[in-house]
Amino acid sequence: MFVQASVEGLPASFFALMKSIVFALALAWGCWLPCEAQAGIEALRLKPGEVLPQVDGKLDEAVWQRAPLFDQFVQFLPEDKRPAPMRTTVQVLVLDDALVFGIRAYDPAPELIRAPLSRRDKVRRDQDFVSVVLDPVGQRRSAQFVRISAAGVLADGVFSADDDSEDFAPDFDLQAAVQRLPDGYSVELRWPLAALRFPYADGVPWRLMVTRSMPREASTLVVSAPLTKEALSFIAELQPLEGLGGLVEQVRERSFLSLRPELTFRSERESDPAGSSRKRELSLGLEMKWRPRADWVIDATLNPDFSQVELDTPQLAGNTRFALSVQEKRAFFLESTDVVGQSQSEQNEQQQSLAAFYSRAITDPDWGLRATWRGAEAEATLLSLRDVGGGQIRRPSAYATQSYAQQGRSQASFARGRMQLNVGEQALGLALLASQRDYGRDGINQVIGSDFALPVGSSDLLRGHVLASSTTAGFDANGQAQRIQAESGHKFWLEWRHRTEDWNNTAQLEEVAPRFANDNGFVSQSGFRRIGMNVHRRLPSQSLAPLGEWSRFQAHELELQLHMTQSQTLADAPLGVLGGELIERQVHPGFWLAAARNSGAWGYLGLDQQRAKTGGRLHAPRTLNLGLESNPNAWLTFVSAELSWGQRLDVEADRLGRGASLLLQAKLRSPLLLGWWLELEQQLGQSYVDRPGGGRSFTERNAQTLAVLHLSAQDSLRAIAQGTWYQRHEEPSLLGAEDSSSHLSLVFQHRIGLSRMLSLGLVSARERPADRRNTELFAKLSLAFQP
Repeated sequence: MFVQASVEGLPASFFALMKSIVFALALAWGCWLPCEAQAGIEALRLKPGEVLPQVDGKLDEAVWQRAPLFDQFVQFLPEDKRPAPMRTTVQVLVLDDALVFGIRAYDPAPELIRAPLSRRDKVRRDQDFVSVVLDPVGQRRSAQFVRISAAGVLADGVFSADDDSEDFAPDFDLQAAVQRLPDGYSVELRWPLAALRFPYADGVPWRLMVTRSMPREASTLVVSAPLTKEALSFIAELQPLEGLGGLVEQVRERSFLSLRPELTFRSERESDPAGSSRKRELSLGLEMKWRPRADWVIDATLNPDFSQVELDTPQLAGNTRFALSVQEKRAFFLESTDVVGQSQSEQNEQQQSLAAFYSRAITDPDWGLRATWRGAEAEATLLSLRDVGGGQIRRPSAYATQSYAQQGRSQASFARGRMQLNVGEQALGLALLASQRDYGRDGINQVIGSDFALPVGSSDLLRGHVLASSTTAGFDANGQAQRIQAESGHKFWLEWRHRTEDWNNTAQLEEVAPRFANDNGFVSQSGFRRIGMNVHRRLPSQSLAPLGEWSRFQAHELELQLHMTQSQTLADAPLGVLGGELIERQVHPGFWLAAARNSGAWGYLGLDQQRAKTGGRLHAPRTLNLGLESNPNAWLTFVSAELSWGQRLDVEADRLGRGASLLLQAKLRSPLLLGWWLELEQQLGQSYVDRPGGGRSFTERNAQTLAVLHLSAQDSLRAIAQGTWYQRHEEPSLLGAEDSSSHLSLVFQHRIGLSRMLSLGLVSARERPADRRNTELFAKLSLAFQP
């Protein structure tokens, strides 16, 4: 079923790049440095017959009086290596089937605690919360985490050390309760062992870190581990969790099976100028999660329905010819994203991780099967899905991404295994992967590859990947799928990261062959070679306005930054692209600072050179780019603004013009009568470029309003309204165009944990100028049970 690998036809440069990786690994092999031993957090193992604690947040059972107490927290944000401003304590109980955490958050001004009701996974640093970060594998490559706000709302997910990112998409079946107290609040968290992924044998001690957020003037984050900002990742200093005894040996054979049937009724009406149609359907789907033992998890889905998933946030895309990625929100794809290598991190980090696997490439699966295994020194995942189709297949080039409609069913398969080669306390992570997209008679796309992450000492990280593809799935001049003669290509990416108290630098080298394609991944550009570097000079905390009433304005962090990249084409004869042509050169001197109220500000000058098409003129746009974000207060929890202004490249017109791009965001939370809470999020975006002689060349706008009315901890009403609009004015050499779209979604949801959910919804969409309309009513009932 998987890739039938062959190296025939691969260019010689592919093998040269492979040699460079081997050389880099050999060069760094002697640079390992051991880590210092860390103080652990001691847990209390309960004896058979002891009274188990009730998860009510009170911490008043007698067993909590005997449990060891840890209170050696230190400040990490806004400035590290300082004593914690408020006391926090943590205790851990070990049950036969769960870990129970008791956390006490003391506060001399409890009236300032921010505890709004919010959606799951929306607990951010504008709220008071405590967090437990747990690595039951013990290697600090990845860690599961959960945040519990002072209102008892959960946000959970996975940390990844390789790209130092947190992914809130995965959800775990946890139980937590919070008790507000006259001097703060207390939290009780029950983490079932069935929700943890750990090795069957030969494992190392589990590792842990507890954090606490206090969004006051300084927006403080304290941690239980000796974490500093020069660490290569947020989970680099996790502490040993002691006192587990023989827990792993006693529970590793326990199996766990969860079945979640889903019943969905849908009534849909579609219309366009040619007519209209109606359809009604009642469908039954099933999700299964089976853990036969501690190190294995089997997931299956049959006829899944995603009607309750939020709409994707609109993006400004009218002045680019490259595809944009969107975040995954479907539950089946979120198990063990760290093993898959699929990151939800931002910008270049995300693009590199999604090059191997991008789950949004699977549009409408009618069934899927997945197996994940975790060992002490290795881990692997294997998945296969049948996709009904209806999505887009991308074929990138040096100057654009071509998108074609997927007209029929396909079989998507992916496998990745990663091993850990330990030397002292450091480790080399080395992975192999294989990917296949089978379109039947219309061809097949196959990819094999490898990726690695190599810490070099305590301040440097070397990582990268090499992928090779073979494709017989192509398209004719009319965009119809057809089988073609096999085309091969490769993708190579190498990054060096250096992080110390004074510097935060990266350097990258990337090459993507013209015919490289990965239909299970996300690759928006090919046929280029790029080199880049980011030099960030960290400066000590300082006042930016030492005189007058602004003398208290303190920059907790300040960086002087320089970003430089250069992209050149690789020869691509079928598209008429010569090798060595400069696509883009970026020189961005700038700054970034962090201040009170979790505020950040940044800016840079865009001193660029850009080419819109092969053989076209090399333009020199000049822009001023500014950004600001903050958590102002308890009701206006987040604001941000990003502005780019100056001489911008109009890609379609292939010329420079004065223009701007502006993106505004605001998030509000407010209590209402009857104990209800309102969440309101607004995003507005606009981009334009003027013609050289005056007048507008094009204008693009988008907007999204999201409102959630929390009726209780279990009931909510969510409304999303969003729209996009694009207009290009007609010129003698350019055709005019105008299109727009609008979407409305209204969903009531009753939810108890992850086990039971009832959703009732209305979705309406309209597209112009085609004047296509779609209206859908749905009701969905989901119940989970354990046979």
